Amino acid sequence: MSRWEESTLTLKQSLEHIDTMAQGTVDEIIEKYVEMNIAHPFREGNGRATRILLDLMLKKEIKQVVDWNRVDKEEYLSAMQRSVVKDIEIKVLLKQALTDQINDRTLFMKGIDVSYYYEGYSEFKTEEL
Repeated sequence: MSRWEESTLTLKQSLEHIDTMAQGTVDEIIEKYVEMNIAHPFREGNGRATRILLDLMLKKEIKQVVDWNRVDKEEYLSAMQRSVVKDIEIKVLLKQALTDQINDRTLFMKGIDVSYYYEGYSEFKTEEL
């Protein structure tokens, strides 16, 4: 089996596991989010895509989303790095930034801006496009 086939099989198994994970509480949703980040299924945009997925799961299951403007970049990146071993720090950080403004388009679009900022992109803002 080639390395590519092995990595594809590993990714498939990881995604199947993630698909079976519970997502009924904030803690379960964040645990699923951490596992998706570990799986890293995309060539580019893993962080941005999984942050959007996190908000969609939160919105659907608990009627809240993360106000990413309230999440410090360095604290977030540090907590995500450590979440592979222990997810309590990322849970506390994200829970503090939850809001029930789930239909606020401006909040959602600013969250995308912040997501790009976390990854070092700051040339464009969604409101300017």
